[in-house]
Amino acid sequence: MFSKADIEKYFTAEKNESLLFVIIGAVAIIAAVIFFFFIKTNFYKGATIPLLVIGLLVGIVGFIVYKKSDADRIRNVYAYGMVPSQLKDSEIPRMKTVMKYFVIYRWVEIILALAGIVLLFYFKDNADKLFWKGFGIALTIMAITTLAADYFAEKRGSIYLKGLESFIQQK
Repeated sequence: MFSKADIEKYFTAEKNESLLFVIIGAVAIIAAVIFFFFIKTNFYKGATIPLLVIGLLVGIVGFIVYKKSDADRIRNVYAYGMVPSQLKDSEIPRMKTVMKYFVIYRWVEIILALAGIVLLFYFKDNADKLFWKGFGIALTIMAITTLAADYFAEKRGSIYLKGLESFIQQK
């Protein structure tokens, strides 16, 4: 049976994972700065670009989700007890949209990981193209890291959405 505790659990886990995204983003940005300004080889300059770009995206998205998770949790726990129709009219459509975006994210992350692997293998024996080898490795690492994190978020979202739908059907 779906309960307020399930809503609390979902948004607490969402907040924790978004903090992980902020940390991943910060580590990637710090690594990019170190690679670009201190190590300065072509390999590390290549790695700088995906680390910086994806690190910024992941960090910003993680921060936004982190900041809104508590308000979402409070709003939906209140709706569960006082205005269940709000869950049906707002939260279920929101979650269906979120779940659709997870599919898009998954495919983008897979394509980026494959692109990174292709770059790595295409330039693996070419010492003149270390920039692209570094780019490929960093792109693959960042894509696989975000793919793994989004996998768990998608599974958690699916369970939460099914719980919401079962609760609404009982009302």
